[in-house]
Order: sequence, then structure tokens, then C-alpha cells
Amino acid sequence: MSDLSPGSVEPLLHGRLGRPYRFVEECASTQRLFEETATEGTTVATNLQTHGRGRMGRLWEAPTGRALLFSVLLQPTPPMALWPELSLVAGDAVATALRTEAGVDAELSHPNDVLIDGRKVAGILPEASAGRVVLGIGLNVNQTAEELPAETPKPATSLHVETGREWARAPLLAAMLLELERGYDAWQQLHTSR
Repeated sequence: MSDLSPGSVEPLLHGRLGRPYRFVEECASTQRLFEETATEGTTVATNLQTHGRGRMGRLWEAPTGRALLFSVLLQPTPPMALWPELSLVAGDAVATALRTEAGVDAELSHPNDVLIDGRKVAGILPEASAGRVVLGIGLNVNQTAEELPAETPKPATSLHVETGREWARAPLLAAMLLELERGYDAWQQLHTSR
């Protein structure tokens, strides 16, 4: 059983994001797996993306089952002009979850990267359409140094490279979703109370 199966992830969820939760073994991109009727909080994760993307059309590649690759659907109430800020909200949430769960010194690098000592460990890709934003998040978890891409604008790293150990992905996913929910709720409250 994959450690991202619903049976592994759902018991760890402590908020509304991540519900409903769906896991697919392989897909082109989790960004493309949301029906028009999907509700806020819907999350899709995979072991392998064959056409994963980063910012500015760059490829996001990772060996099967070694990274955390997922997308979450949000339906923000603030004006659409403010939605690009969600990239920062998500990046901050990922960095916070990594500091808490993995004890690494992760930080947000504007606009959508998460770094450890200047090396990229995660990226966020927000895509907006009518009434919703799909946040794609890719985190290098258990890749070895040899499995990380060499030709990247920022040098790449993984939690395994930084800590010298393997990590279960389900607790990391649950922690990121909870931090994202906290940050997203605070962002919405900030922009709707004005």
C-alpha cells in the first residue's frame, strides 16, 4: 500500500483541507484531475507525474514514490486580483510544516519556492480559473542526491539529502494541508474584513 493511500492520509487530517482526498498511482499532472463540481479542500496526490510543471513552464520531475506531489482546490472569496498572494501563503505553509515536522530550516523564497540553505526543496504552482484556484505543490522528500535534477535555476535538495533519513510522506502531507488551511483562513479574513 502506498503511504499516500486514503487509508494512510485521511486519519492524519485535522482540518477541512484534504477532504475529499484522492490518490492516483500515476497521472500527467494532479492539477488536471479536478472536476468542475469539485469542492473547496478537494486534494489529489500521486506517486508519479509524467508532465509535472513548475513556474514559467519548467518541468518538475521526480522518481516514482520519492516526492510528495499533490494539488488542492481553493475557492477564495477575496477579489481575484489578490489571488496571486496564495502562492506566498502556500509557500509559507510548506516551509512552516517542514520546520515543524522535519526540523529543517526551510524558508519561503518569493514567489513560489521553498528553500533549505539556498537549495530548492519545494515549489508551488497556482492556477486560477473561474471561482477557484488549484495549488500544485511538489516537495522533494526521499530522493538521493543522484536522483535530484542537476540542471535547475536553483540547486535542488530533498529532505533525505538534508537529514540523512527517509521520511513518510503522509504525515508531511497532512501537516502541510493543516498549515495551508491556517494561512489561507488568515489571508481570507485579512482581505474580507477591510
